[in-house]
Amino acid sequence: MWVVSAEVFGAVVAVRARTRSGVPARCTGCGRLSAWCHSRYARHLADVTLGGRPLRIELSVRRLYCENATCPKRTFAEQVPGLTVRYQRRTPQLQRLVEDVGVVLAGRGGSRMLRILGVTLSRYTVLSQLKRVPLPPLEVPRVLGVDDFALYGDTYGTLLVDATTRLPLTLWEGRDAEQLSRWLRKHPGVEVACRDGSLTYRQGITTGAPDAVQVSDRFHLWQGLSRRVQDIASTHRGCLPAAVPRGNEGDPAPVQGTVENTAADTRAGRHARRLFEAVHALTRTGRSHSSVARELGLNRRTVSKCARARTWQEVMRRPPRKPSTLDPCLGYLQQRWDEGQHSAKILHEELQAKGYLGHYQRVKMAVAPLRRGLPLDEPHERPPSPREATRWITTHPHRRSPRINDRLPRLLEHCPELRTAHDLVRRFAAMLDNRDATSLPEWLDDLANTGLAPLAGLAGALREDRHAVSQGIATAYNSGVNEARITDVKLQKRLMAGRAGVSLLRHRVVLIAHLRRRYADRPTVSPR
Repeated sequence: MWVVSAEVFGAVVAVRARTRSGVPARCTGCGRLSAWCHSRYARHLADVTLGGRPLRIELSVRRLYCENATCPKRTFAEQVPGLTVRYQRRTPQLQRLVEDVGVVLAGRGGSRMLRILGVTLSRYTVLSQLKRVPLPPLEVPRVLGVDDFALYGDTYGTLLVDATTRLPLTLWEGRDAEQLSRWLRKHPGVEVACRDGSLTYRQGITTGAPDAVQVSDRFHLWQGLSRRVQDIASTHRGCLPAAVPRGNEGDPAPVQGTVENTAADTRAGRHARRLFEAVHALTRTGRSHSSVARELGLNRRTVSKCARARTWQEVMRRPPRKPSTLDPCLGYLQQRWDEGQHSAKILHEELQAKGYLGHYQRVKMAVAPLRRGLPLDEPHERPPSPREATRWITTHPHRRSPRINDRLPRLLEHCPELRTAHDLVRRFAAMLDNRDATSLPEWLDDLANTGLAPLAGLAGALREDRHAVSQGIATAYNSGVNEARITDVKLQKRLMAGRAGVSLLRHRVVLIAHLRRRYADRPTVSPR
């Protein structure tokens, strides 16, 4: 092929070329070479930009006779390798660019990016080209990761990941056991299946791949135990103030009744008590949570939370702590007041000289009790919330701050239930650290015999799935790659503004992972 001419028409660069005559071409039907020319015709090809301008190639190609009498084709058009493809008006280089941009940015975003690159295509064309890209051949993984993700609303989907290559395999709408079992039977060869504690996926893997070793994820095991500990801390909310150091060690320790009476006198306490009593009065009659929510004008989740609660203290919300920038200066204010300086304005000016940036009104309100002969409102440390107490218990002892190491023993000494939960958590953490599941049966027995309903329920669930739990503790397999891929799935779903169907989402999730891997494996060429 040789170039006849190249011209610039406005913003478009046009290249005119033609193929050589007399050179044999291969038949597209039988593959036999032929040089018997039938006629010529012009093909108009779009290529990537040249110097920032769109490039159009006007190529004259031959139509030739096929000299094979048994070939179903009488004539065929010659193709130029690397430049033309049958029935396509874009060069392979431009076609790969359109496909890659469509995979990364989908329709509207891809159309905008291509316009910046000098290629004008509508978002519908970009999506059409994206759907035509074939998915890579599916290789049955040795280690399979199974997890669910929120598709939209209350609808969930299932994602399968190759835990060895860390590449997604497929996804579909729903999380039923039959669909997973059908996929496993269609793709035999899975040896290890990583999952969470879902009964649905457990049944699907057992039916579809009975010889596969099921592994319950370590993170989900730890998360489930932490939630049960938080339920216990919520039930014993009255014990949490015991973690706060007392000003005088001779003072009696706070008791649960005193804390409950103090909370009951607050506006939030009265509201929580009325809400708790109203929900339980209706649910005891056998009514559903939805009907109770409609009658009381509440959210169904609020009704479910109140119905699960044993005491009204579990329903009450604590106001967030608001520390003041004036707290470090209260000692100085008391000293200056005792020395005879009772002007809030002068005290504010003295504090400003020391670097205090707060407002005068805050200083005036702080010294107001002193004018009435009362002591200053010293800052009191609030007791930990159930979530904070759970974090104290589940954190490794070497990673706890000195403040937590000072307060946690006080709390455990005051509350035997939390001490029991703490000891069980530390024993389970030791099993995870050492990857030794030999003491799991004994630990499950102790978990069930604690007399604490949340831990007893967890013991029953783990005992039913003890083989997968043992594998999750003792082996290195986990669902970390699943969680990472689900994060990517949610990102792609949001980029498409929730308008894409499951088929398009599956297409993009699989292709974009392979696209990243392909460009990541390319060697980088340093500029000279």
